[in-house]
Amino acid sequence: MAEINLRRARQIIKGIMARGKEMDLKPLSVIVLDAGGNVKAFERDDAAAPGRFAIAHGKAYGSIMLGMAGKAQMARAEQQAYFMAAVNGVFGGQVVPVPGGILVRDAKDNIIGAVGVTGDTSDNDAVAGLAGIEAAGLKGEA
Repeated sequence: MAEINLRRARQIIKGIMARGKEMDLKPLSVIVLDAGGNVKAFERDDAAAPGRFAIAHGKAYGSIMLGMAGKAQMARAEQQAYFMAAVNGVFGGQVVPVPGGILVRDAKDNIIGAVGVTGDTSDNDAVAGLAGIEAAGLKGEA
């Protein structure tokens, strides 16, 4: 199975940060996880709040561990709050089920990692995230 290497993770982050600037978003924080949920790379705009690492991680971590992007997680949380509460308990409170958690797929549609973007509205975070993933030649599922 293909995986996200450090070079590709940095390309994703660079693309996300560039899109955030184009959209005039608030300062972003971005994390890239591999298919096992391990941190591959993280970057935070200078003016971003220090607590954004945990939020970005939670968005990406929930996506990779559940195989479900942030928008789908949010819909599930709205329909079955008890399920997402249980899942969050299983994962030690690390899941943030909102847009901005994006699955990363390769050319064969395999999940090879996840991205978490935070700093602006969750929907804007997802837009910037998808743009960065596509700029790195991969497919994103928000």
